[in-house]
Amino acid sequence: MNLSTRLSSRVGAWLVLVVGLLLAVGILGTLRGSTPPAANRAAPSTSESARVDTQLAALPGHDVQNVLLVATRTDGQALSTADLGELGRLSATTTPISGHPVTEPVPSSDKRAAILQVPVSADNTENATTITAIRDGIRDTLGPGRGALQVQVTGGPAFGADVAKAFDGANITLLLTTVGIVALLLLLTYRSPILWLVPLAVVGLADQLAAAVTGAVGHAVDLSFDTGIISVLVFGAGTNYALLLISRYREELGRRPDHRDALAHAWRATMPAIVASNLTVVLALGSLVLASIPGTRGLGVAAAIGLLLALATVLTLLPTALAVCGRRLFWPFIPRPGSTSTRRPSIWGVTAAVVDRRPVPVIAATLALLGVLATGLVGTSVGLTQTDRFRSATESAAGLETLAAHFPAGLAQPLLVTTSTAHIPAVAAAIRTVPGATLAPARGTTRPAPPEQTEPAQPTGATDLNPDTTQTAGSDSGTAVLPVILEADPGSAEARELVEQVRAAVHAVPGADALVGGAQATDLDARTGQARDLRLVVPLVLAVSLVVLLVLLRSLVAPVLLLSVNALSAVATIGAGSWLGRHLFGWPALDLQVPLLAFLFLVALGIDYTIFLVHRARSEAATTGTRTGMVTAVTQTGAVITSAGIVLAAVFAALGVLPLVTLGQLGLIVGLGVLLDTFVVRTLLVPAVFAALGERIWWPRHPGAGGRAAAARPVTPPAHVAAAGHRPEQLGSAGHH
Repeated sequence: MNLSTRLSSRVGAWLVLVVGLLLAVGILGTLRGSTPPAANRAAPSTSESARVDTQLAALPGHDVQNVLLVATRTDGQALSTADLGELGRLSATTTPISGHPVTEPVPSSDKRAAILQVPVSADNTENATTITAIRDGIRDTLGPGRGALQVQVTGGPAFGADVAKAFDGANITLLLTTVGIVALLLLLTYRSPILWLVPLAVVGLADQLAAAVTGAVGHAVDLSFDTGIISVLVFGAGTNYALLLISRYREELGRRPDHRDALAHAWRATMPAIVASNLTVVLALGSLVLASIPGTRGLGVAAAIGLLLALATVLTLLPTALAVCGRRLFWPFIPRPGSTSTRRPSIWGVTAAVVDRRPVPVIAATLALLGVLATGLVGTSVGLTQTDRFRSATESAAGLETLAAHFPAGLAQPLLVTTSTAHIPAVAAAIRTVPGATLAPARGTTRPAPPEQTEPAQPTGATDLNPDTTQTAGSDSGTAVLPVILEADPGSAEARELVEQVRAAVHAVPGADALVGGAQATDLDARTGQARDLRLVVPLVLAVSLVVLLVLLRSLVAPVLLLSVNALSAVATIGAGSWLGRHLFGWPALDLQVPLLAFLFLVALGIDYTIFLVHRARSEAATTGTRTGMVTAVTQTGAVITSAGIVLAAVFAALGVLPLVTLGQLGLIVGLGVLLDTFVVRTLLVPAVFAALGERIWWPRHPGAGGRAAAARPVTPPAHVAAAGHRPEQLGSAGHH
């Protein structure tokens, strides 16, 4: 008895279902509560900015960060003496809240703003409470009668608190949104009030297992990743696998009287395509372990684990649940033997027949469309600033903008140059040779928030902007830190050029071993790391996809052409998504991670649909010839591929409910790409390529002897295609090419 028969048998189905559920409950009970690390270093661990972070962690005061209070008047006038007096009183009353001395207010050069620095504990778990207390203290101290004076709380800890608040309940919202989308689409697909519950329950269980297992793995090996993306991948891919299996099961129920026999046949027919598509995505994601960005590396490992769990769950628990429930699960449209022959002609069959008759114009038109969409890449910028990364407005982001309007552009995110205390004068002199870079004092031993926490750095203990004073915090340990303020706007190309110039200047000081870190240096290193990962991972993803197609199709021509089509579709989608983001949502740029992750998901997930379609076409071609086989494949799989594509696009779009613009961009681009693959690439372009090449698509090996024999006879279309009014000769000869 083979596995498919065991899974669908009366005793075997119950046994596997019960054991599987008990095992799942045991895993959830054991690993529930495990969470991956929250920190997500933006730059490679070996980068210069990361080495500076390591040095800073060893200095006195490394566990203290600065909150900035930015004071202005709502009428835009200069701060009065009375305003500065109020701020001085605020400084005294805020000290007990923070537990550290708060600086006196420092006016800007235009006298229309002032800043106070509030040192707070770097413990992220207490940030939200501390920031809330500081903001409440400001309201209590200044009172309702403070007039035009306003104070905004910003800086690293404030950003962290605002982000945490924005994410309160966000994961639950994402989960509920995803479940709701999948449930609705399954209900519309199956038109049954019962059937949709089974795949939804199975995929939901896979999602919970993935959350528990990936959380435990991330915690054990110190890998951070975005849990929202993992959930979306598991729900999207798992639902796709379920749709493919159930669609073939329903098709077999229309041919076989025994529902268990139909299920076993459907499982055997779809299992190779499901496994191949899953392994393609898993291996592609596995290539991310070679990425230099820690968060990208963690996402690859976690996503691969989640998809393997989705595969195992769908291929075991879903068929057993279907076997237990039987044919009645499809009520009220229960498929009976012979029912498939009376089905009305489908739009997919008609479309396939039209494409088969005119493949060359279809190829030309679809390639032109993809080329036009790809032009959206023109003018695309990569790299979001700190304030651009969040959809909702926050006080910390507004405060940062106010700060930049009245103080030097780089004051909120200074460079941090570390060197030995003996080389302070030489390193300081080297920094002064760089136009646009100014040394700033930092009286005290506090330091900015680590940039890997996605929080902006802030000036360190400065009570004035005297450029001739240097910071020697940590001198007792032989290490000095020199804050450097850049004139260029943080995140700009000019700022990155200044970082490189400062690095070149301090690296040239003999024996100083000077390093340059800080938020702006981290941004530069992150860009370098992402560019390196893009050059490394993209070829690996293409190579992995090609190998899977070669093994599955046992052809040289088809895999190369199909992968080329997928890659072109991915590039076109990124271009279209970037254009829409700029003009529809006002996104100034794509985030650094988006191009790589979008390309990876688009190619790997796009191959899924290629495998679903072409695996069926190859099977049909063994007996009817390539062109008829492709027409039949499109006819039979068109509905399920469309349903699967809409589900996957919709669940990726659900990422838009999260507050991060990065996730919204990824959701838009991948969702758009899946729809493009579903309605254009898989429905038009791929069938047209097969029609144009005919049997040569399988070179050097034909699917079977029947395929070669069929090459010499006219195509006989499926009955439901012929019923639509298309004569056999209109479909062309399978051997005509």
